[in-house]
Amino acid sequence: MKISVASLKHIHLAKEISNCIDESAKDRGTGIARRSPEYIIEKMKSNRAVIAIENDKFAGFCYIEVWGKGKYAAHSGLIVAPEFRGKGLAKTIKKRVFNLSKKIFPNAKIFGITTGLAVMKINYKLGYKPVHFSQLTDDPEFWKGCQTCKNYDILTRTERTMCLCTGMLYDPKEKNI
Repeated sequence: MKISVASLKHIHLAKEISNCIDESAKDRGTGIARRSPEYIIEKMKSNRAVIAIENDKFAGFCYIEVWGKGKYAAHSGLIVAPEFRGKGLAKTIKKRVFNLSKKIFPNAKIFGITTGLAVMKINYKLGYKPVHFSQLTDDPEFWKGCQTCKNYDILTRTERTMCLCTGMLYDPKEKNI
């Protein structure tokens, strides 16, 4: 298994990654925001994504977004292809994208929102803490990304204070690990 920073050489996999995210949302019945192949390509071109490949086949992916003029970095789009699940790959990818975030944005608070227990456990082990949504970025562009999630109505009804997702935050200024 090769896990590396995604780049131009991986753009041919963007549609497959996008479809995998969509299928996972349907299969689990959870709220996962859709990501277009073009959006994924943008992350690959900026070298702000981590990809796992085995025998030239897509195995997993996650990318970094920056919000609030660099005050926050968020990890999103964590996905593992079905045939590679249950082997700890999500944890490895998440750790790599976490370390990449700390390297590129050493002063940024790193956050994520998720409905998945497995991701919550991974985040907790990396030093994230559950937080209220008010402690996450207030950048409206971030919250626009939630529009394709089936739970978006909850987020809008509560004026972005609550949802079915759990917000988790790593603050580099706190002793987390």
